[in-house]
Amino acid sequence: MYNLLMTILLVVSVLIIFAVMMQPAKTDNALSSLTGGADDLFAQSKPRGFEAFMQKVTLVLGIIFFAVAIAMVYVSSH
Repeated sequence: MYNLLMTILLVVSVLIIFAVMMQPAKTDNALSSLTGGADDLFAQSKPRGFEAFMQKVTLVLGIIFFAVAIAMVYVSSH
């Protein structure tokens, strides 16, 4: 059981890396943190399409990762 959970954890870890790498970059530079980013006041919009999908995939994979990690701790202690 522990080996199966370890394999699932490794697969989910690789999938999380790919999901994070595939997300579009948000170009916030250091100047906006100094000036307060007032020029981007209305630039914040709700993610749509591929970006929203990738955020959901990353969230689900993160939840699976922590659930499997907790299950591994439980299995290894018993």
